[in-house]
Order: sequence, then structure tokens, then C-alpha cells
Amino acid sequence: MRPMLALAVAALLALAWLSPARTTLADANRQDAPGAVHTANLIYGSNKTSVCFSDEFLVQIQKETNIHTHPRFTPVKMDTPELFDYPFAVMTGEGAFSLSEEQRNYLKDYLELGGFVVASAGCSSEPWNNSLQREIKQMFPEHQTTVLTADHPVFHTVYDIESSLYKRGENKLPELHGLEIDGRIALVWSPDGLNDTANAGPSCCCCGGNEVKSARAINVNLLAYALTY
Repeated sequence: MRPMLALAVAALLALAWLSPARTTLADANRQDAPGAVHTANLIYGSNKTSVCFSDEFLVQIQKETNIHTHPRFTPVKMDTPELFDYPFAVMTGEGAFSLSEEQRNYLKDYLELGGFVVASAGCSSEPWNNSLQREIKQMFPEHQTTVLTADHPVFHTVYDIESSLYKRGENKLPELHGLEIDGRIALVWSPDGLNDTANAGPSCCCCGGNEVKSARAINVNLLAYALTY
């Protein structure tokens, strides 16, 4: 019952974070601000995790809304009870991977109980994308991911996103796939990079693939969506 309780509390707090009457941005910027949203950077497979997924959107959302966030990700192993303490998690990486049975069980429960995951292939890694799709089918054989259309709320929670410039020069609606569980999008997967590598640090770059240039705005929208739907 502990995981369900933790997520129920997070959902109730989210409504308060989005209400007009909240503390000031200066208060929100305090890492120990009461009710601040903490987000997880998942450790999965054989110790695979993201090192280049920018957390700048956690600060950006405070500038645009009354949502309080801790400004840094917390590394969280997928197969630990601590996963259920985080309403929002990122799962990114490159190369093929496989989840253990325990990791699958934890992730499946997390998504079904109200957790939200943003999955993004670093450098548009095809092996990583293939691995993710295989794992989703194994966990949810009765569900399929579908491409989210321009009118979906994930494109309109904070910013209205009608198109995005890609690394290769295209200007189009970002390709996002959603996994729906009980009428709610629980996982959003981008086959292209949502890493926002321009803000991820000097050692990070998009070494290939087709990175989405407006990734920070998309990630702001996704976090707002996760806390309100």
C-alpha cells in the first residue's frame, strides 16, 4: 500500500502547486521548499542510466508556473521501493538493454499506480529504441504506444508547441509516442533525443541521430502534464 499512498499524495500536492496562490519564486528556488517535486533519473538494466539528460527544465518550469521543483534529478534504481517516491522519472540512454524481471515488475507497478516516465533515446539510438519497445510489449502486451497528435495536452500544458526544429533541419511537430493506461498517458517515448544537450554540460553532445531542439519546452510540458492528469 505504501507505493499507492505515496503517489496519491503526490497527485494531491500537484493540484496545490498549480494553484494561483503559492509561495514566491524565491521560495520555490530553495531546494528544501515544502512540497517540492523531486524527479528520478532511472538506473536500469545492467547499471545503465542517463548522464546527459539536461535537468534545466526543472528550473524553467518554476519560472513559468507555480510548480516547485528540486533543481536536480535523483538517481534511483528501478527495482527499489524508492521509485514510488517520485511522481516523474526520466529513462534515457544509448545502446541495447534488457530489464530484469524485478525491474519490469517495479516499472509496471509504478506506471499503473500513477507514475510517469519520459523515455528518450540518446542520439536517436536505434538499439535503445528497439529495446524499449520490446520491454513495453513484454510488460503491457495488451497495450500499444501511439503517436500523440498536435491537439494532445502534452503539447499545450505550459507552452503551445506546434512544431520544433530538429538537428537535421526539419521543422515539424515533435514525434512523441504515448503509452495509455486506464485513460491516462503514463509513459511518453521520444525516438529522437529529448536530452537538451546544449544545456547538459560541456562533455555532452548529440553525437548522432536527430535531436529535438525545443526539448526543454517539451520536458516542461511533460512534467506539468504528469502532475495534473
